[in-house]
Amino acid sequence: MPTIHDLIRHDWKREEIEAIYHQPLLDLIFQAASIHRQFHTPGEVQVCTLLSIKTGGCPEDCAYCSQSVHHHTSVKPQPLMHKDEVLAAARQAKANGSTRFCMGAAWREVRNNRDFDRVLEMIHEIREMGLEVCCTLGMLTEEQARRLHEAGLYAYNHNLDTSASYYGEIIHTRTYEDRLRTLEHVRKAGVSVCCGGIIGMGESDADRIELLQTLANLPEHPESVPINALVPIEGTPLENQPPVEIWDMIRMIATARILMPKAMVRLSAGRLQYSPAEQALCFLAGANSIFSGEKLLTTPNPGVDADKALFALLGLKPRPAFKDHLSPVA
Repeated sequence: MPTIHDLIRHDWKREEIEAIYHQPLLDLIFQAASIHRQFHTPGEVQVCTLLSIKTGGCPEDCAYCSQSVHHHTSVKPQPLMHKDEVLAAARQAKANGSTRFCMGAAWREVRNNRDFDRVLEMIHEIREMGLEVCCTLGMLTEEQARRLHEAGLYAYNHNLDTSASYYGEIIHTRTYEDRLRTLEHVRKAGVSVCCGGIIGMGESDADRIELLQTLANLPEHPESVPINALVPIEGTPLENQPPVEIWDMIRMIATARILMPKAMVRLSAGRLQYSPAEQALCFLAGANSIFSGEKLLTTPNPGVDADKALFALLGLKPRPAFKDHLSPVA
């Protein structure tokens, strides 16, 4: 029988992942659930809140995104929020049960300017509240990643979105290598990595498997792996994509759990379309992280009360902040 050490691998072959991903669904769920219980506390789910602190006007052309200047959507560009507004949102998130507060800015890359200085101040003060702080700000240099770490940043989100093979169908303004380079800078700075992808953009099962292989074969697995279901937005090139079936979400979540046993696997964007029973299957398959709150950047999400009712129904409890991965900054 494999030991826990044997289950942590970075040399997954494509055919191995294909065999896991395509096995009968109930067998896949059982395997993932068994591994999940070896590495995580059953019934414990990380509750995160995501706030868009700078919305719209992004120069990237990501085909799924409402904030791109290349698409004609209802999102209106807004400047960086005032620090007091962000701190108030963080306090409210903590009061609602969140232990991680994530801030997103619609930037292509971080620039060394006053806005970045303001974000560093926000990170420091939110960390003082006892919350894990995560940011997604676009591409980073090594020096910027270091400054974020020094400010108290706990995690940095920078998704690969899809496979390297399919990436060119979705994004043309940033390369796959650019994304991987930012992950290297984040890791080198000592910040934990949050990195996953989106399904439902027209990719094949082979693309989904390739994405998971890339994530699982990184030198260190991401501490957090968000699995997003596309939320089609009017005015974007993907506005007419059909909804992602729950069975596809379960296959992605379960396979991610098996390949990256220690990671927090997040049932992320698109969760609003799934019933409590369908979400329960995702938790059974190894998901142990969610975003709570009515909005994820610009797309709808279940409200806090709905999630509290779901947790009560399923007997789930929020995961404490700063558990296991990294020690809080002194």
